[in-house]
Amino acid sequence: MIDGERKGRRWVVSAEEVGVRLDKFLAAGERLGSRSRAAASLERGQVFLNDREAVPDDAARRLDAGDRVRVWIDRPGSARRRAGRAVGPDALRIVYEQEGVIVVDKPAGLLSVPLPRRGYEPTAYDSLIEHLRSHGKRKPLVVHRIDRDTSGLVVFATRHDVQARLKAQFRSREAERVYLAVVYGHPSPASGRWRDHLAWDQGSLIQKATGRGDPRGKEAESLYRVVEAFTETSLIEVRLVTGKRNQIRLQARLRGHTLVGEQRYTYGPDTLRPIDFPRQALHAHRLGFNDPATGRALRFESPLPKDMRDLLAELRRP
Repeated sequence: MIDGERKGRRWVVSAEEVGVRLDKFLAAGERLGSRSRAAASLERGQVFLNDREAVPDDAARRLDAGDRVRVWIDRPGSARRRAGRAVGPDALRIVYEQEGVIVVDKPAGLLSVPLPRRGYEPTAYDSLIEHLRSHGKRKPLVVHRIDRDTSGLVVFATRHDVQARLKAQFRSREAERVYLAVVYGHPSPASGRWRDHLAWDQGSLIQKATGRGDPRGKEAESLYRVVEAFTETSLIEVRLVTGKRNQIRLQARLRGHTLVGEQRYTYGPDTLRPIDFPRQALHAHRLGFNDPATGRALRFESPLPKDMRDLLAELRRP
C-alpha cells in the first residue's frame, strides 16, 4: 500500500497481467474482492488509471504492463454518492416524464430500488428522489424493477393512483417487456415459448424450478427468438409473458443456454469456452403500457449499452 488508506491503494500491472480487463483486475481477491465492488468504485469515481479518473466505460479496458491503478475509497465527494444521492447525469437517463409516469434508462451496476442488504449502494430510486425534489415534486413510487446488473428501461410513478393502474397492467400481462440477451449455445427451435414453475428461495436468494404441485411455485412464461447466431453463442430476444424475479436468467439456464457473464445461475457443466464479461448480458430493450390518464399506448426502446455492443462486435469477428 502507498500513501495509506486516506490516499488509497495503488498497484502496478505486471507482465503476467497484460490484457486483463480493468474491472477483473480490481475484482481480484487481494484488491477489491468482487466485480460488484469494482463496478461500484468505478461508478463513484474512486478508481484512477495512470492518475486519470476512470469512468464506468473503462471497466472493459485491457491493461498494459506498467499501468498504475489506484482505488481511493475515501475520496472526498464519493461518500455522498455511496449514501445514495444522485449518481451523475450520464448514469440514469430519464426517457419520459408526464402525468405521474417516469420512465428511466438504468445502467448496469445500479440497483433499481434500495435493498436492506445493500443499503450503502446508490439506486435509480434515490436518483429520482433528487430529481423530483429539485422540481418540487413528491417521491417516486415503485411499479416494477430489473436486476442491478441488468441494464435498460424501468417505469416509476409519482402518484398513487397512477402506480396502482400501472401495476394492474403488469399483473394482467398487458404491459410489454422485451429483453435482449447473449446466451451460450443456440436455442432450438429458433423461436418458441418457455414455460416453467418457479419458486423464490428466500434463504439463498435465488429462483428455483419446481413442480406444478408445489404450492410455492408460480407460473413463468416467456416467448423467445434467436436474433443472431454466432459460433458458440446467440443474441436472443425474450418477451416476458409473466414477470418473475430472475425469470429470463433461470429459464435460459434450465435449457442449457446460460447468459454470458452470468454468475448466479451457473450450476451444471458448461462445455463452451467461457467469455469474460463483467455482468449477465441482459438488457431491458423495450417497454410498453397504456398511459393511465389517457389510455394512449406508450412504447419506449433503449439501445444496447456500450458493453453489450462491444461484446457483439467481438463475437462477430471471424
